[in-house]
Amino acid sequence: MQKKNMNLETKKNIICKSHYLAAIFLIALVTSAIYLTGDENRDILEKQSSQQKQSNFSINGEIETGIKEGLNAISECNLFSGKWVFDNKSYPLYDENRCSFMLDDYACRKYGRTDSKYQQWRWQPNECNLPRFNGTALLEKIREKRVVFVGDSLNKNQWTSMLCMIELSLDRSSPKLVIRKGNSFVFQANEYNATIEFYWSPLLVESNCDDPENHHGVSNRIIRISAIEKHARHWNDADILIFDSFMWWLDPTMTILWGSFGSSDAIYKKVEMKMRRYEMALNTWSDWLEININRTKTNLFFMSLSPYHFHGERWDVKENCYNETEPIMKKDYWGIATDREMMEIAESNVQKLEKRGLKIEYLNITHLSDYRRDAHPSVYRKFYHSPSEEQLANPKSYSDCVHWCLPGVPDIWNEILFSYIINSL
Repeated sequence: MQKKNMNLETKKNIICKSHYLAAIFLIALVTSAIYLTGDENRDILEKQSSQQKQSNFSINGEIETGIKEGLNAISECNLFSGKWVFDNKSYPLYDENRCSFMLDDYACRKYGRTDSKYQQWRWQPNECNLPRFNGTALLEKIREKRVVFVGDSLNKNQWTSMLCMIELSLDRSSPKLVIRKGNSFVFQANEYNATIEFYWSPLLVESNCDDPENHHGVSNRIIRISAIEKHARHWNDADILIFDSFMWWLDPTMTILWGSFGSSDAIYKKVEMKMRRYEMALNTWSDWLEININRTKTNLFFMSLSPYHFHGERWDVKENCYNETEPIMKKDYWGIATDREMMEIAESNVQKLEKRGLKIEYLNITHLSDYRRDAHPSVYRKFYHSPSEEQLANPKSYSDCVHWCLPGVPDIWNEILFSYIINSL
C-alpha cells in the first residue's frame, strides 16, 4: 500500500512538473511573439547590427583569413586601378533612412530619387580584393584616438559616409550626436573614447569662406595664402588627419591677401593663375605639417580630387549627371574635365613631404570616381536657395554634379581608407 502511495505521489509530481514546464514554454512563446511583432524596426536594426558585427577581425586583433589576405594585398597591388561590379547582395553598407548622421545634402532618396542601383556597386581592384569594411574593427583601431577630416564639403561628404558606416557597430544606447565647436563638427563614440570629426577649411589656408554655414553667397573669394595657423591649431593633436582641397580653387580669379583681414596696410591682389594659387596654398600647408606634426603619433592622408560631371564624354556633348543611372563602363575612362595638372601639384607636394621625412598617404580616388556619373545628387537634395521657375523647367541647369549621394561612392573611399588605417596603426 505504501509503495502504491509512493507511485501515486511520483506521478502527481511528474504531472505538476509537466504542467509547470508547459506554462513556462507558453509564457516564453507569447513573450517572443510580442517581441518579434512589436517592434519591427528594432528587429531589423538588430539583425543588421548582428551581421555587421560578425567581425572579420576578432576583438583581440586576430585577423580572419579572407580579410588578412586582402590587407596583405594592399602592399602587392594598386587598390585604385580596377572596375565597378554590380553587387546588390553586399551593398549598400547601410540604409539612408536609418543613418542618424545623414545630411540633406546627400540624402537623395529622401528628396525624390526613385532608383537605387547607384547604391549597389562594388569597386573591384584588378589584382586583389578590397577588404570589406568592418565598423567594429575600425572603432577598435581608433580607440582613445582622434580622427579629423579637414577640408571642404566633399570631405564632409566622406565624413558623413564614415559615420553612417560605423553606426551599426555602436551600442544602441550610445548617443548619435554631432556637436559643433566653431569650424569643428565632432562625433564622440563614448564606448571607445574616440572622436570622428570634420573641420571646415575649404582652402586649407585662411579665407573669407571659413564660416561653415555662411559661405554660400561669397562671390569674391579672398585668401591669406601664407596663413594657416588659425585653422591648423585645431588639428595638431589629432591621431589621424584626412585632408582634401580642390573644388574651391577652380574660380577663374581669386583675391590674394597679404596682411590681415581688416588691416589698414593689407595688400589685396586679384590673381588668375589657378595652378600657382593652389601650389602656394599647399606649400603653406606642407610647411606647417613638417614643423608641427608629431611624426610618431599622427597618420596623414590626402584625398585626391573628387571629379565632377558637368560635361559629357566630349566637350561638344551637352550632358551632365542629371538622369544618369549607370556608371561609365569604358575601360580606363578619364573625364574630359578632370584636372590632372592640379592632381600633379598635389601629388608633387606629398612627394616633397615624404622626401623631407614626413609620411603621408595620397589616396588617388579620382579615376575610380570618374566612372560614376550616375551617383551624384543632381536635383535630389536640399538646395540652400530654391530653384527658380526657369531652372525647374530645365533640371540640368541646377543639378548638383559635384557631391555624392549616400550610400554611394564615398563609402568606397572609406573602405580604402579603412584598409590603410587597419594596416598602419
